[in-house]
Amino acid sequence: MRSDAKTVAEYMAGIPEDRKEAFTKLYKTIKKNLPKGFQEAMGYGMMGWNIPFKLYPGGYHCDPKTPVPFMGLASQKNFIALYHMGVYSDKKLLDWFTSEWKKASPKKLDMGKSCIRFKKPEDIPFDLIGQLATKVTPQQWIEQYSKWDPRNKKK
Repeated sequence: MRSDAKTVAEYMAGIPEDRKEAFTKLYKTIKKNLPKGFQEAMGYGMMGWNIPFKLYPGGYHCDPKTPVPFMGLASQKNFIALYHMGVYSDKKLLDWFTSEWKKASPKKLDMGKSCIRFKKPEDIPFDLIGQLATKVTPQQWIEQYSKWDPRNKKK
């Protein structure tokens, strides 16, 4: 479900009542723990955090008019989704997260490449997500992203 919300506040106001409390807590957990320097904004129909142009002026290689995305948070039709590019791009971080998940939750991890899905709001391991949010600084993400950015590849 892609939202037409223009601001994070507008997006938050549209969260269904049955998941508003958990979604808000998840948002606050990420915001509290995310290293300084990421920029909160709307993008791709969801709220999230990205690298501001002042830190990476070239923007996202797929659309240079948009900043480089890092994390996204969305209320989808059947679940709450947390998109974390760090677990997608760094096997060591992914291994840490999947190992810690087993300690933090009795539920099976429902995850795609960067998308962690929470079908039941009561199953969100907030402490673990807070820890995950601390693991990558903006500078570390810029360094990792720069390696993939096709505009930086030698011809």
